[in-house]
Parts: sequence; structure tokens; C-alpha cells
Amino acid sequence: MSESPRANRLIHETSPYLRQHAHNPVDWYPWGEEALDRARRSGKPILLSIGYSACHWCHVMAHESFEDEATARAMNELFVNIKVDREERPDLDKIYQNAFQLLHRRAGGWPLTMFLTHDDHVPFVGGTYFPKTSRHGMPAFTEILRRVSAHYRQHSKELREQNQALLDALRAEMVAPSEAAALTAAPLQAGRDQLVRGFDPVHGGFGDAPKFPHPGGLERLLRRWVASVQGGQPDRPAETAVWHTLRRMARGGIYDHLGGGFYRYSVDAEWGIPHFEKMLYDNGPLLALYSQAWRATAEPLFRTVAEETGEWAMREMQAPDGGYYATLDADSEGEEGKFYRWTPDQVRELLTTEEYVAFAVCYGLEQPPNFENHAWHLRATAEPAELASRLGVEPAQVAAWLASARRALLEARARRIWPGRDEKVLTAWNGLMIKGMAAAGRHLGRMDFVASAERALDFIQTHLWRNGRLLAVHKDGQARLNAYLDDYAFLIDGILELLQCRWRGGDLDFALTLAEVLLDQFEDREAGGFFFTAHDHESLIQRPKPAHDDALPAGNGIAAQALSRLGHLAGRTAWLDAAERTLRWAWPTLQRIPTACNALLTALEEFLEPTQIVVLRGEGMALEAWRARCAQPCAPRRLTLAIPADASLPAGLLAERRVGAAPVTAYVCSGLQCVSPIVVLAELELELARTEAVMS
Repeated sequence: MSESPRANRLIHETSPYLRQHAHNPVDWYPWGEEALDRARRSGKPILLSIGYSACHWCHVMAHESFEDEATARAMNELFVNIKVDREERPDLDKIYQNAFQLLHRRAGGWPLTMFLTHDDHVPFVGGTYFPKTSRHGMPAFTEILRRVSAHYRQHSKELREQNQALLDALRAEMVAPSEAAALTAAPLQAGRDQLVRGFDPVHGGFGDAPKFPHPGGLERLLRRWVASVQGGQPDRPAETAVWHTLRRMARGGIYDHLGGGFYRYSVDAEWGIPHFEKMLYDNGPLLALYSQAWRATAEPLFRTVAEETGEWAMREMQAPDGGYYATLDADSEGEEGKFYRWTPDQVRELLTTEEYVAFAVCYGLEQPPNFENHAWHLRATAEPAELASRLGVEPAQVAAWLASARRALLEARARRIWPGRDEKVLTAWNGLMIKGMAAAGRHLGRMDFVASAERALDFIQTHLWRNGRLLAVHKDGQARLNAYLDDYAFLIDGILELLQCRWRGGDLDFALTLAEVLLDQFEDREAGGFFFTAHDHESLIQRPKPAHDDALPAGNGIAAQALSRLGHLAGRTAWLDAAERTLRWAWPTLQRIPTACNALLTALEEFLEPTQIVVLRGEGMALEAWRARCAQPCAPRRLTLAIPADASLPAGLLAERRVGAAPVTAYVCSGLQCVSPIVVLAELELELARTEAVMS
């Protein structure tokens, strides 16, 4: 294995993932007209490799095959080779992941390795990770290359027939429902039942290993529990599934007990050993979820996790000029998880005897090693109260020892060689983290979290909003790539959450403008719903309309939620109609597989029982006191805006929410029904009570 001294075309890209491959001996192209034109002229099929910078198996395949001269020669001779960063081009990733699933009847993953026709870019075969040499029943990568190339030359006609069937399947999701069905709550109940059936009552979470956090499913059950408490019949199975899962994740190895934040997933069913990459898009929704959990239960563990995760985001993932970075790699020094593992001797050297004893018992160092190379990955193995009793000291003393120990180990860990950090700023993922930081700021009273979210929003407006359109990615001073559905939907959603923390002039105007672009550029005006790419986007073999959640919530679900809330807030009935059309387009999918569509289920819930919108007008301490009261309980079906008397508001319904003679005036509406303006806090309390839940 040797590295080519000559850089390939990826050297000119800003993506850290593409630049990782810039010195491969493979003649890589980025996706673009140059590569596609070469394929057309040469008649060679395209080898499309999709991955991302924090992907462990992407690194493995790169080291084994893409850095190998012999493998590269075969790739260069037989194919036109295109490398794609799935975080920059989620449109391409969605298309070819969908195609992989149709071809192989199973989910794909990363690295994704697809072979495409030279002229119309339709995939005819594919895989994920291929080993350099034959093992585990898999042929060697070079053998795969030769077989695929020969098959492409010898079976062109059959491949074209297969490709047409694949294209028909890919485009089936654009068809409108045959008739207008009544939208009912049936998928909400079915989704709840499926989630509860899939709940692991021992370890928490859903299903078996590998086990992912699935914040969308947990939020769905949390909302269900809140609604059930309001109805006087608490849903205990839903309640148990949420709290037990959040506790087990918080105490497991999927959570970083020193630095805060969650890793991507657990390789085992017990949340013990994670896949160590840290993704912004996981941590934003989990941060919002844990802060809601604390607000609902007042359980200290939930507050600790939310605060530590928010602090991690500011400390390690926020750029000096405000945007949030994308990922932290799983690997450091060529080994997965090396940055995070410990031995008892390493820990003992850093702590006092008392600190070490408490820490070793609490985090599993007295148990057998649970990681490679006779090392330990930290997870909580003893409750603090149990630990205090065992050591014969007060709980406060144990807490002090553990806090001191964690600080010492975090400082020592910071001196190690760090995992790589992908410093792209992705608009969509920033929208998710803006929402998470704002929700945590509101529920925990952490105004530094709110300020952090505002800085990220300001970064996007300054660097990624250009000529009335969003761009998707910023890196090395360059903003590029037309934004996708997720960029608009997630950012609007984040702004709405941020506005609940404190009013800033211009933020609502920006959200309204984004919504107008979303409708103008992404809506499927014939069938309903929203395409993933804008009307003027590059023409590809499919134009996805995502209904299913994947690692991220489905853009159609978040768009429908945001348009519903904004439509009621601003009196834009056309936006309410667009949200309803989205639900009608998605209705067959919601009936068939509701648990795959949690974002759309929330949109359906809010269509059937619209969000309670509270607009407060006033000034000073009184306005803040009323806002704080509205924000106090766990009320996911409420949106509160506290708007100062001197604020400039857009024309329309919101501008009619005028300042009264009293210090504060509250306007409370649910859907198209509003109560009379309220000027006495006690009267507002009565109105708020119907959308609140308290732990019992």
C-alpha cells in the first residue's frame, strides 16, 4: 500500500471527506459535469462511492483499497470513479440508498458503493463496504470490479430492462393518492402501539443491536404521554418506554460521561460500547428531548445530560463565528475509540485515592475490561446513592469526588490526539441544533444556550442566505450548493423554537420568508408534499419526496409542522392548506408504516388538534414573567411568543395582536378558535392548564 504523490481532482474540493481522498492513486472525480461527460464519452460505467468524514468503515475501505496502487489501477482502467460526501449531497445519497434498497431488499449504509450506467446514471448493482481480499464470504474488491465491468459489457440489454423497472419503482412515491381520504388519528394510535411493542423493557430503546437512540420515536411517545395525562388516563407503557430509555442511554456508554454529548449508536443492545462518531444531527434532537424530559419530571439526571450536551456543543462544535460544525470522527491515531478509552492505571495517576475509588466503582473500572486492547470505555455501573451507601459517606461527598474526577480526566483527555472534526457548517444540521439549544435554553433557564443558537442563526443569515435563497454548506470561507428541503424546514423549525426564548427583531420575518421559498421552490403542486430538491435543481434520476424518517426526521414532516404553526400564527391559510396536502399525499404511508414516519405523525397530530399559540404583548419584567410561566411546564403542543410593545410586526394577523392598557395582554388561540384577550395572569393559568402535564 502506498500513497500517490500526485493529487487528484478532489484536492480542489472544500469537503474534508473528499479531501481525505485527494492523494489516493484512484482517479477520483467529484460529482459534476466533467465526470459525467467522461463516462458518456468513454462508455465506462461509473463507480460511485458515497461516504462521510466521520465514517469508520469508509476509512477502512479507503486504507485497504483506495490507497492501494493495484486496486486503483483496476478502478481507473474499468470505471469512471466519483466520490461524494453524503453530508454535502444528501440528494444523491437519498437516491442511491433508495436504489440500493430496491435492488437488494435491505437497507444500505456507508460507504455506499454503487455501479451506474455510463449515460443515464442508473445503478445496476451495488454494495456497501467491500474488503480488499476475500473474507467473511465476500469476494475481494478487485474481483468485484472485474465481474461488474464484464457483466456491464456483456449484458447491456438485460441491464436496461432492469434499470427501467428500478426507475419506475423510484418514481412511484410521486404519484398522488387516488382519492381524498379522511385524515384520522388511527395512525397515531398504530404508531404508538408499534413503538411500545418494539420497546426493550430491560435495556430501553427499540429492537436489538445495533441500537440507535431514535429521538423521533421517543419524542412521539413523550407527546403521547403528555396528551394522555391531559385526558386523565396516563399512558403508562408510553411513559415507561420514554423515561427508561432516556435513563439507560444517559448511564450507558453511548453517552460521553466526561465531555457530554452522544455517540452515533451502540454496537450492543445494552448501550455499552458505541460507534464513537459524534454527529450534530443526533445531538440536537436528543438535547431537546432531554430538556423536555427534565421539564416533565424534574429528574436531575435528565438536566445534567441536557446541560452537559449543550456545553459540549458550544465548547467543541461551535465555530468562533457562530456556525455549528458537522461531526467528530470515530477514529483517532487510526483506531476507533482510542481517544475515549482508559485503563485503571491511567485513571489512578490523575486522581486522589478517594476520587479513584468512587470513580472506579461508578464507571465500571472495577469490572472486567469492556473494550479492545484490555481497555475500558466508561459507562455508569452504580447509582450515586448506592455508591454513597457502599463507601459509607454522604451523597454530597460522592458527588464532589466524581465531579472532580471527571474534570481531571476531561482535562487529561484534551491533551490526547483528537479525532478529526469535520468543520463543514451544514444549514439543515444547524437548524436541528438551533432547535435543541433553544429548547434546552428555554426549559433549563440557560440563556447562554439561547445566545449560542442565536449566533448560529446569525451565521446562516450572513453566510448561507444569498439572493433570496439558502445555500446548503459553508467551509473554508465558501458557501455552496443549493439548499435542500431539510435546510429550509429544519431552519424554520429552529427559528420557531428560538422565538419562544426571546423576541429578536427580524427572526420571524426570516422564518416567513423561508416558508415562502419553501412553497415556491419545493412543493409538489399536483400530488402534495415537498420534493427534496428545488424546482431549479440539477436533474437527477429521481426527485425524492421523503416521507420516512431516517437518521434525520423527514423533511416533509417538519415542513408540514412548521407551515401549520406559522400558518396559524400569521393567518396564512394557504400554508395550512399546503400542510394538509402534505398529509394527504403521505396518508397511505402513514397508514401502512406509521413508526417510520414520526415527523409526519406529529404533523398529523397538530392537524387534528392544532397547537395552542400564545402571543403575549407587553414590556419589561411583567412580559418576561408571563413568558416564563408559559414556558414552565412540559407542553409540546404550545407555541409562545412574548413580543415587546415596540416590536415591528409583519402585516396580517400577528400585527392585530396589539398592546393593551394592561402591562401584558395574552392572545390565546388553538387552530381557528381564539379566546378573548386576557389581561390577568390567573385567567391565563386556567387557559394554559388544558395543554399541560405534570408527572404523577
